[in-house]
Amino acid sequence: MMPTLKLARLPDRTPVKLTVHVLPDLHEALTAYAAVYAEAYSEPATVEQLVPAMLSSFLDSDRGFHAARTQKNKASAG
Repeated sequence: MMPTLKLARLPDRTPVKLTVHVLPDLHEALTAYAAVYAEAYSEPATVEQLVPAMLSSFLDSDRGFHAARTQKNKASAG
């Protein structure tokens, strides 16, 4: 018999590799951000390390996206 746990099974956490192309001015800004990050936290981080956190933060803060996603999920479930 399997125990009943409060914690649900963890979702798939296998990283997915994405390749994107950015314009030179965005690359320059991202590189500058990485330098400011290193100065602020006394810990270096590459643009490649920072971009996933930046994207997650952006998506987490987008209320319109969350509302649309919730509405779509309700429509799919019903």
